[in-house]
Amino acid sequence: MKREFITQSSVSPVIVSLFLALCTALLFNSCARAPRKVEEDARAKGAGSHAEEIERWRSERLANLKSEDGWLTLVGLFWLKEGENKLGSDPASDVALPAGKSPSLAGIISLNNGTVKLDARPGSGITSDGKPVSTLELKSDENGSPTLLKLGTLSFHVIKRGERLGVRVKDSASPERANFRGLEYYPVSDKWRVVARFERFDPPKSIPITNVLGMEEDDPSPGALVFDVDGKTYRLDALTEEDKLFIIFADTTSGKETYGAGRYLYADQPDAEGRVVVDFNKAYSPPCAFTHFATCPLPPSQNKLPIAVEAGEKFAGH
Repeated sequence: MKREFITQSSVSPVIVSLFLALCTALLFNSCARAPRKVEEDARAKGAGSHAEEIERWRSERLANLKSEDGWLTLVGLFWLKEGENKLGSDPASDVALPAGKSPSLAGIISLNNGTVKLDARPGSGITSDGKPVSTLELKSDENGSPTLLKLGTLSFHVIKRGERLGVRVKDSASPERANFRGLEYYPVSDKWRVVARFERFDPPKSIPITNVLGMEEDDPSPGALVFDVDGKTYRLDALTEEDKLFIIFADTTSGKETYGAGRYLYADQPDAEGRVVVDFNKAYSPPCAFTHFATCPLPPSQNKLPIAVEAGEKFAGH
């Protein structure tokens, strides 16, 4: 680039000094504008201030958690064995439903080389899509839409984790839902709303993710989020869930003020310049913080931050 110089012989030193100060200010502002604009654009997607945005998010989080099929309604998870599995309120059942919520024997769930079928007893009260069930093949949640069965306040469906198939049972009248004390959070902090640089993996790589049951699966990761806090640089490998980036992380608050097995966080896909707003104020506890019947994935070792992320959801030992 061609440069033109102003010499002291033609312009006074005061003017030169003012000119240089103006250039420096303009240069600083142009460099600082990009991340600020990312934050402003992100906030513009929802009306109101950052604090108002977080308050709306917290309200939605609580409503989902306390909904009729939220995580607080889980009352059982039973892994199926090959062959016949008894379903009912008899405590000796392979799939034991809560006492008083089902006939002693409501039916038989058969597992045959990966195929699951329910044979309901006459008058069991089990329905699917509002219709009484007699014999029905059950789809698992492997492809996102399991066959949902209902019995009074109970609902249940088949889940698949690795090579194992199980029955997850929910009760909309569960004591955990009725007696839930609410959620606790750190104060909202702009410090923890960071603009990260997205480093795309080309080609995408797979990350081994272990769940609370010790099962390990390789999940594809599109890239890493690189960001600065207090002058130091950190990175988190992201997963993809639908159209969002999904981050599983732990930090030095884990097991102290926040849930011991880490927290979860979603972020939008990177913009055209590879920037992502990562708002740790929206970090939340996994389902396993509220029920023993979830199969939560755990943070990979590279996502265990050596700092205290004092933002987002705390854990009060529910």
